[in-house]
Amino acid sequence: MIKNAGIILLKIVLSAIGLIAIFIIIVYWGAFGHLQNKEELLNYKNATASLVLSSEGELIGKIFSENRTNVSYGHIPTDLINALVATEDARFFQHEGIDSRSLFRVMFKSVLLKDRRSGGGSTITEQLAKNMFGRKNSGSFSIFIIKTKEALLARRLEKVLSKEEILTLYLNTVSFGENLFGIEAAAGRYFNKKVEYLNIEESAVLIGILRANDFYNPRLHPENAKNRRNVVLRQMEKYNYIEKNKADSLCKLPLLLNYKNNEIEGPADYFLFQVKNAAQQILHNIQSETGEKWNIEEDGLLITTTLNLILQNYATRSFHDHLPPMQKRLDEQYRMKENEELLQAGLLAIDPETGAVKAWVGGIDFKTQPYDQILARRQLASTFKPILYAEAFEEGIEPCQYLDNDSINLTGFEDWSPENFDHSFGGRYSIAGALAQSMNIPTFNLFLKVDFAKLDSLWRKLGFSFTLINNPSLALGTAEASIREVAVAYSTFANGGYKITPQTIESIKTPEGKVIWLNEFNEIKTRVLTQRTSLLISAILQKAIKEGTGSSMQTIFNVTLPLAGKTGTSQNYSDAWFAAFNPKLVIVSRVGASSPAVHFNNGANGSGSALALPLVALTLKQVQLNPDLRSDLFTDFPELPPELAAVLDCPDYKEKNVFDKFKDLFKKDKISFDKEVNKTKQKKKPFFKRLFRR
Repeated sequence: MIKNAGIILLKIVLSAIGLIAIFIIIVYWGAFGHLQNKEELLNYKNATASLVLSSEGELIGKIFSENRTNVSYGHIPTDLINALVATEDARFFQHEGIDSRSLFRVMFKSVLLKDRRSGGGSTITEQLAKNMFGRKNSGSFSIFIIKTKEALLARRLEKVLSKEEILTLYLNTVSFGENLFGIEAAAGRYFNKKVEYLNIEESAVLIGILRANDFYNPRLHPENAKNRRNVVLRQMEKYNYIEKNKADSLCKLPLLLNYKNNEIEGPADYFLFQVKNAAQQILHNIQSETGEKWNIEEDGLLITTTLNLILQNYATRSFHDHLPPMQKRLDEQYRMKENEELLQAGLLAIDPETGAVKAWVGGIDFKTQPYDQILARRQLASTFKPILYAEAFEEGIEPCQYLDNDSINLTGFEDWSPENFDHSFGGRYSIAGALAQSMNIPTFNLFLKVDFAKLDSLWRKLGFSFTLINNPSLALGTAEASIREVAVAYSTFANGGYKITPQTIESIKTPEGKVIWLNEFNEIKTRVLTQRTSLLISAILQKAIKEGTGSSMQTIFNVTLPLAGKTGTSQNYSDAWFAAFNPKLVIVSRVGASSPAVHFNNGANGSGSALALPLVALTLKQVQLNPDLRSDLFTDFPELPPELAAVLDCPDYKEKNVFDKFKDLFKKDKISFDKEVNKTKQKKKPFFKRLFRR
């Protein structure tokens, strides 16, 4: 009877083994889904984040579907490898993909005895197989298929890859939570360093995360992470990777993080969005021309941008220093709660010769205020004036011609009449002086002299998208434009009259460093202004910085860099502008509340010189203190040719003489605006009424 029972048991065991063997063969031949062959395993490539670098080579962000940066075995610290092996697979260097001892331990302790403390049975190689190809189903039966496939793949991996290659691939594929994949991304997130610089306790923290990404996340659950770190250190002690006294001392250390999430708090988030769009367009063009296809989110490309990270950081710091106190003043004016109506701001710096973007601060906080203020269109105010004056010079009007500053009686246009910022009137201003001092009444009189069709043509050639309307208020800047458009337009004053296109990318390379695309900055530029006009505008706006509305650059902020510039303050102080330039740099800022209905009620807070200029001034003050950056971004303006210096040699202002007053007797007193035909008309009073009135 016992013999028969033994025979039956043997038959059952052999049958079970046979069924298992048949099952394995069926899985091997792909009956339950494709099983990757050796060639596919050798050609496996992780989806790797593309790295976006500043012009100096500093990382400013990543573009990815999975946040992963691959790292080679030579850059992985020995302590990290030891921590991984000691904790996840102590017999890793002895087995060939499947650890039978661990497998039987799991079967008896975890499955039969329900002891979850016994640990998992998967080797590092089996875990790698799971990480590489994922698990599509996890039902009660499918788990056996999945585990079998992973075991077969593990054996294949061990045949085609070395142990070092398996460890490297594992550490580059494994998840560390927070949408992080790979050890390099994890080291950067939790400790703000490259993996090669991790110390032993930091390595233990990261290996500890692998047990449960969320539960052992050192940012979310520091106590759990510390306890798990100590478990890893004790495992290293157990398997003789470190001495007991060292493990004891390391376990007593506090958990220290240097958490850095560039996805939330990167140095140039708004700019990064522009770079991604530009890079995708470049890669699309390459594919159309050559058939070569690249995936910006998966191929680990190296994208070097034009951004100067030092200048970018200076600009960002100026936002943090200047805007909070101004926000507080606005809140106090309206008696608002904090953040009820935020001041929005943008700053853009570009090279006027190449169009290379040097700094791009698109707002106050990308996470909560993602709309890019560099691209937002607002009323230009006096920042429009240099364009009007440039057209006047193009038409042959000279800088030393004089314009009346008498009050103007304008009818037929909603009772609006031009008025100077300081409410002054009288006398006459040279055209150069009127621009340098940003006088509104003389500017309006110049507007009446300029051919609107030609002004409109220049406006469009400069790259503005807003449609100009021929009405009186246009003279003082009711046209709308973005910071980007203003920077492009002012570049023509800085570079001798040529229109440029902003550029964000210097090069795109493969992960190995092979150049895919190189920006040679050799775009054929279109001349839109004569060199004479650009030199005249540049000279006048240098004067505006030295003694006009931009003089606080020197008097308050002590910025003595060679600059030309123009402030702008829109109606009711809704928006404040400042545009400055040098032959090497154009920098434009704008500040205004989200709603134009919310604004400061006085120029002391809301003018261009008070609200927008400080962003540029605080940025350039730091540049001025940095000799290397200063020489890169600034140079002296070229000296004016004698003939141009001569045409500017006249006083800004002069009182009217007897002859001027006599001519005024014949002037038309009223200016009306006909909305039907978009034309201004001037009406005379009878001669003797004008004579006796005067």
